[in-house]
Amino acid sequence: MTAPLDERSIRRIALTALAGTSIEWYDFFLYGTAAALIFPKAFFAADLPPVIALLASFSTFAVGFIARPIGGIIFGHYGDRIGRKKALVVALVLMGTATTLIGCLPTYAAIGAAAPLLLIVLRFAQGIAIGGQWGGAVLIATENAPPERRGFYGSFAQVGAPVGVILANLAFLLISANTSPEAFMQWGWRVPFLVSVVLIGLALYVQLRLEDTVEFLKVQTRAARAPRSPVLEALRTHPKQIALAAGAFLAVQVPFYILIAFVIAYGTGTAGPAVSRNTMLAAVLVGAVAMIPALLLAAAWSDRHGRRGVYMTGAALLAVWSFAIFPLIDTGSFLWICVSLAVGQMLVAMMYGPQAAFVAEMFSTEVRYSGASLGYQLGAILGGGFAPIIATALLAEYRDTVGISIYMAIACAITVWSTWLLGETAGSRARAATASTSTAAR
Repeated sequence: MTAPLDERSIRRIALTALAGTSIEWYDFFLYGTAAALIFPKAFFAADLPPVIALLASFSTFAVGFIARPIGGIIFGHYGDRIGRKKALVVALVLMGTATTLIGCLPTYAAIGAAAPLLLIVLRFAQGIAIGGQWGGAVLIATENAPPERRGFYGSFAQVGAPVGVILANLAFLLISANTSPEAFMQWGWRVPFLVSVVLIGLALYVQLRLEDTVEFLKVQTRAARAPRSPVLEALRTHPKQIALAAGAFLAVQVPFYILIAFVIAYGTGTAGPAVSRNTMLAAVLVGAVAMIPALLLAAAWSDRHGRRGVYMTGAALLAVWSFAIFPLIDTGSFLWICVSLAVGQMLVAMMYGPQAAFVAEMFSTEVRYSGASLGYQLGAILGGGFAPIIATALLAEYRDTVGISIYMAIACAITVWSTWLLGETAGSRARAATASTSTAAR
């Protein structure tokens, strides 16, 4: 039961992790696109100034990130205690249910202030789900992979993020192209949310067809089982890794959410140059497509040459590119907007690709779900959750995008410093299951 898996089984598990994260991130990113295009008008008072309504909408977007560490704690505990698979299944069902219900919500015009309140509750549920899902999907992939290919197979779970962006934007593009502007705002935007019910079906497949990870099952057969409180044990034995992991993720989180959410509002004229909604959605889609091969190549490279070097290089280059993104969008040219977003996302991919293995290798098996989830989700709340709000506020205050570029560059600088302090993890035994958590702490 705990014997190493053959290559075919590993590929099947990696592809299942890819499917799960793709649909889960599709659900999560749908909200970001809708927060930029629909929610300011649908869920807030019509007499609010556009910038205030956009800030309010992005604030509900941030609620999901506030919930993510809570989800990491809850699912990390159960993922380390009862298994990666069971925790992942519950997270998938929760996300599918919350997203489908968002598509059923009445608007502000129908029920007044209760509309944004219900939206916040369901967004919080989405955050809880994504907080638990990421750790489960990443560990399902990395803990079943051979050590020398942990980066590559772990990246399949990471590919779900750009695939989710592609699916979310395609969904809105298809609905927008086949409905009038009035119909799109009245009911068309709901369709992509309602489709999320398929995630519940995928959860059933995972429950019925997959075993738990090889490394977790090894731990379960020995005395070195997970502690009573894996989260507290992770905080006690790995505080440095958790804190620095959060810092290392800032250069992924801040630019990524600016590149998929804020730029849509900026480009369509809410706060910047007037470009059509479909043009910006298509450009974001192109950026996500460009991210996929870059992500896989960066992960494979990290297996051969180490995680830290490629990760730091991506952050440093992205700090420089941050100052080119908005001038290229300001041209109004679809080609240059695509270049702006595609290059930005490819540089994000240099970090996001090796990230799954990088994080998994920081923690011992007994507390890995908790430690990895805490580090990742703390970085998410500090970076991604507030990035669109901060970018909108900086633009409103200074009437210029230079402040946003400086903000992105600072996040990249923190990532370079944090990654340097973390050290190299490739080639490690990923904190073998038989090692005690006390000796795993650095």
